[in-house]
Formats: sequence, C-alpha cells, structure tokens
Amino acid sequence: MKRLVLDIIIWIIAAVICLVWRMAAEKSLVWEYIGLFAVMASLWVVVGWISQLYRSYKVTPVWRALLSLAITALVLSLLTHYAMPYLYSGMSVRVTDWMIGVVTALDLVVLITEHYWKYATNMTIPEMVIEQRTGSQTPARPDERRSPNSIRTIHESVLSITTEEDYQLLLDRARLDNRQSKVVANKELFSILQLPDYQYHSIIDLTLLNDMRGINKRFCTVNQKLPDNGQYVVCFRPQEYIKQKIFSTSRWGISHIRYAFFFFFKRVLPRLLLTARAYFDLTHGNKRLLSETEVLGRLYYCGFEVEEVVQKGHIKYVFARRRSQPYPQIKNKLYGPLIKLPRVGKNKEWVFIYKFRTMHPYAEYIQQYVFDQRGGMDIADKSNDDWRITSWGRIMRKYWLDELPMLLNWLRGDVKLVGIRPLSKGMFDQYPPDLQDKRTRCKPGLIPPFYIDHPTTMEGLFESENKYLDEYLLHPRRTDLKYLLLTLRSILTGKTHSA
Repeated sequence: MKRLVLDIIIWIIAAVICLVWRMAAEKSLVWEYIGLFAVMASLWVVVGWISQLYRSYKVTPVWRALLSLAITALVLSLLTHYAMPYLYSGMSVRVTDWMIGVVTALDLVVLITEHYWKYATNMTIPEMVIEQRTGSQTPARPDERRSPNSIRTIHESVLSITTEEDYQLLLDRARLDNRQSKVVANKELFSILQLPDYQYHSIIDLTLLNDMRGINKRFCTVNQKLPDNGQYVVCFRPQEYIKQKIFSTSRWGISHIRYAFFFFFKRVLPRLLLTARAYFDLTHGNKRLLSETEVLGRLYYCGFEVEEVVQKGHIKYVFARRRSQPYPQIKNKLYGPLIKLPRVGKNKEWVFIYKFRTMHPYAEYIQQYVFDQRGGMDIADKSNDDWRITSWGRIMRKYWLDELPMLLNWLRGDVKLVGIRPLSKGMFDQYPPDLQDKRTRCKPGLIPPFYIDHPTTMEGLFESENKYLDEYLLHPRRTDLKYLLLTLRSILTGKTHSA
C-alpha cells in the first residue's frame, strides 16, 4: 500500500512539472493534459498491480522488482502510443513519453533506495539466537598432559603462525600441552561450530581479529562451547600500532592525510548503518582497525571477563574467562557520532541523555574493568586516566562539545538548565542513601553545582550536591538563578572547565 501511495505522489509531482513546462506554449490544453495524466496514472497503477510492482520490498528480490518496473513502463508506453492519437489528437506523443520516463526514473530511485536499505540493514539475515545454558558445565576431556608427539605437532602448527616467544606465552598461560586446550586458526566460523560442547577448558584462537568478520558471533559461539569458567584467548593488532607505522613511514602532514583516509575506510565506514554491510561484503573484514577498548568491550558484551592483556611485538593477546551468558545481541550494533546514555533521573526513572560519542566502541561494557584498573572513578563519573576516550574525544570534552546534544534533552524537558548531573547506575549506587533520595526528588540539570564549588574528592562532591539540593527543595527558582549566575562568573574567570 505504501508503494501504491508513493507512486500516486510521484505521478502528481511529474504532472505538475509537465504542466509548468507546457503551460507557456499550450495554455488552452491544460485541462486536456490533466485528463491525460489521470488516465495514464490509472493505467500505470493497474498494470503495476498486475505485474506485482507493489509487493513489499521486504519479501521481493531486487531483480523481480526491477522486472516489474520495466514491464509496467513498457506496457504503459505501448498503450499510450496506440491509444493517444484517438483520444488526444492535439497532443504530441512526446508528452506521454516524457511523463513515463520521469515516473520510471523516480520509481527506479525509490526502488533502489528501498532494496539497498533492506540490504544495508541485513533484513534477509536472521538474528543470532543465543542458547540458554541450564546448570553448570565442566570439561568433558581429562585434565592430563598430551603425548610428546601431540605437543610437537601443536608446537609446529603454532610456529607456522607466530613466534617461539608467543608459543611459550601460550604454553605457560593457556596450557597448550594439556588435552583440555584447543588451538584454532581459521577465520571461518565453521572451525568453531564443529567443536563439541564443553569438551575443552581452553580455546586459543590464533586468528587475528583484524581479519575476521562477525567477531561478536564468533565470541558468542565460543561462549556456548566453553564450560563454566572456561578460558578463551584471542589476539589482535591494535589500532595504535597501525597509526605509529603510518606516521613513522611518512613525512609530517602526509602521514596525517594517509591516516585520515585509512581511518575513514577502515574505521568509519564499518560503523555506519548504510555502509557497514557493503564494507564487509567487499573487504571480508580484512585489516580492520581495532582498539583495545573495542576488543575488551566485545568480550564482556559476549559474556567473558578479561583477566590479562599481554603484548608481544605488534600483537596483543587477551586472556579471558567465560563468566555468563552474552548480553542480548543487537543485530546491527553500530556506533555513530551521537549516543544515548541511560541515566538515573527523577523518581528513579531512566532518562536517556544525548551526547557526542567520545569513547571507542563497546567502551560501556568495560566501565567497571577500567575503574578497577585505574583505581576508581573521579567526581565526574569517569575513570581516572580513562584510556577508553579517543584523541578527538579528549578535545571535545575539554571544550564541552560532547555535551551539546544535551540541549535536545533540555528542549524535551528531560533535564532543566541548572541541576545535579544525571548519573549512571554505577555512580548512583556509590552515593549515600539520603543523598540518593534527595537526588531522585529533583529533575537533573545541564549545569551541575560542582562547577561552582570545584570539589576534588567524592566527599566534597556529596557536600556540594547536598548544599544545592537543600536550597533547591526550599526555593527552586531562586536557587537555580543563583547557581546559573555563579557558574557564568566562574566560567568568565577561568575557574570552570569541562568535566
């Protein structure tokens, strides 16, 4: 039905264009043109219905849709060529040809757009189903050392891919000499699918993640194959190494241009909704740019817990444990420049705050890991020395550019101009119960009170917010105006900077 309505709109647009074009020379034929266009549009709809032009693009292959459009245009052209001289003797056949050509061209654009959307959003690819595990599982294979011949074979196989130093690392940390360990080095998912369930305690994957398509699907499949607390080892070439290599082999300026193009094709295109699938179909995911944040975040997203990251040369090995079922998998999990962050709002209801993305993809899944690694959070709900932040993200945060989309939340009424900062669940849980209660009685704001008090500790932050909330609950408007003026003064004097 949508395609039918769209076709009628296209015919109206084409008719208006044609009338404007012909009115200057043939004003007396305007009504005859309108009648002609009505007849042609009706014939187009009838022929299109018969040729199945209006079938949903979701179930129609693109070649079938193109064929239906060609048949409709051809049949209508023949009908108007033979019938028009009898019905509209004063008009040129050129008018009908022009109309059919315009409508066919517009329909072709719509058709290609619809089917490319179906292709780009993977409508024809079923979503991944995660098998729910019931009860605890233990390795089925015996915990014993392999035979000397088997160890020698594995040694030779590993050395054909990597170095002796790497082999010793895997021997020590992943027990390559044990029968409960399994080495895979094939980027095809079939190599993982054919492994029996719960047979191996350790799966060592020597395929570079940079050359792999469907990383999450591979991780989730390994999660299903491993027993509880099973070990998974992956390796990748970090993005920083590629950047250093480009900058070390090119002159200043040229290296920036080279890296910008490389970053766009290897990092940006795989992240955009309309280009991601085409990128992977053309490149098969080879030589992707992957940050450590993304790799670790994907592992946590797929139910693993990272124990250690070890760098050997230009390769990093990640040692992880299977801890839980994967998160519910999102079919098209892409990371654009604008993100929506869940925050605790008034009455403990979730508020989704808009910001520009300043962190690497999947950074949200390793928040606690980073906090533990870096010694906790600072007063702005961020990790101290947070390596998840990108280089451009640090610049955006410095000048508050990442918070500009929060103006949308203000216009929607999710937040007010002045007020306590909307917090993540992890940060909110660290607050004292009485302060939590006060916070959830008020709507969060864009300009927090610590821009005035400049606390340097969590206790100072609690004191700053308690002071503001006590005043606000007594005199809401007067308090917000006071804090707004004080914040402006603090900014003008250079005391306030972005958190």
